[in-house]
Amino acid sequence: MEDWKIKVSMLWLFPLLGFLASMVFMLTEPSMLEEGTLQGIQMTAEVLFVGAIIDVLGPLVMAFLSLTLKDSVNRRLNMLVGGVYAVFESITLVEKLATQKAYVLLMLVAAIVALVLIVWFAWKSKQKA
Repeated sequence: MEDWKIKVSMLWLFPLLGFLASMVFMLTEPSMLEEGTLQGIQMTAEVLFVGAIIDVLGPLVMAFLSLTLKDSVNRRLNMLVGGVYAVFESITLVEKLATQKAYVLLMLVAAIVALVLIVWFAWKSKQKA
């Protein structure tokens, strides 16, 4: 198996683990979860379902696909999905700069760095082919 595929697959775990760590840290803070609301967002079944797909299943599926897809499709998909995730995580970081705790910002920065590296490794793999 090609080295870049393993790197990219492992990097997809950063956004997932960063999201999960942030949730655990937030839930341990007093008064962070009140009456079904977390940071002003009502935690409905729909919100949790969408979060599960985007924040948990998305990176897991991409980690798997990064190891199994053929190179050309793999490169394009990782550049596209990694880029989209990086843009959304960057927007989230900018929105939360003034209001979030340092651990949330740290997890967002780590996720953004990993996503940029995913795009970089996928792009560089094309240069070697």
